[in-house]
Amino acid sequence: MKLIDTGQVLLDLDDDGVGHLRLNRPEASNGMDVPFLRALYDAVMRAHGEPGLRVLLLTGEGRNFCAGGDVKTFASKGDALPDYLREATSWLQISVQGLLGLQAPVVTAVQGFAAGGGGFGLVCASDIVLAAESARFMSGATRVGMAPDAGSSVTLPQIVGVRKAMEIFLTNPTLTAADALDIGLVTRVVPDADLHDEALALARTLAAGAPKALAATKRLVWSGLGGRVEAQLPEEARTVAELSGTADSLEGLAAVIERRAPRFTGN
Repeated sequence: MKLIDTGQVLLDLDDDGVGHLRLNRPEASNGMDVPFLRALYDAVMRAHGEPGLRVLLLTGEGRNFCAGGDVKTFASKGDALPDYLREATSWLQISVQGLLGLQAPVVTAVQGFAAGGGGFGLVCASDIVLAAESARFMSGATRVGMAPDAGSSVTLPQIVGVRKAMEIFLTNPTLTAADALDIGLVTRVVPDADLHDEALALARTLAAGAPKALAATKRLVWSGLGGRVEAQLPEEARTVAELSGTADSLEGLAAVIERRAPRFTGN
């Protein structure tokens, strides 16, 4: 049953209770701009209102799961970028809150890149993550003169530990699927050709479980840090918007678009 089809974000519900939430901007590597993020929020909220939903399977269409923010759109905003990012970050944050608070488990399947606050942050906010062998993960925020968002400044340290999280945030390594499995960022690595089938099989197994027990278990696990995630979101948003107005941030975005090393000046 098709629930939402905005073009950019799709949501379907199978008869077995598996909801399929698909990021659908493959031509932009599912890069996130404001219209995309509003559509994502609408889909997550619709999932909350579906009593037949037992598991949410989150995927990205095309070669990449999600490359993060749409840097070309960001760079085009000029002096208006801080205001634009305040809006974009707000939609991303309430979408992440919606995933964390969803009673149904969230299973995410990653192919290609999961990067930036969008892609990397969604991985950190998922309950179970399957990665294709060729998948790659990168935080990337400080690489463009910004700071982590999507709650990842809380979720990532809880998942991989403070020291490893600090290394990931500050040095922006590109993690292979094997790296991500070693540090606990993902649950399982599968052959590329098997990613969809493995993720769907897992989702169906969970959907056949006891819904109230799964929901209660998810709530108990996340509740230990849920309050800290929510408390951190406004500070993340303020910091990202503030940094986006700096010369270093504009230089970082330009460097990504021009495929060169950035030249930061501290301004």
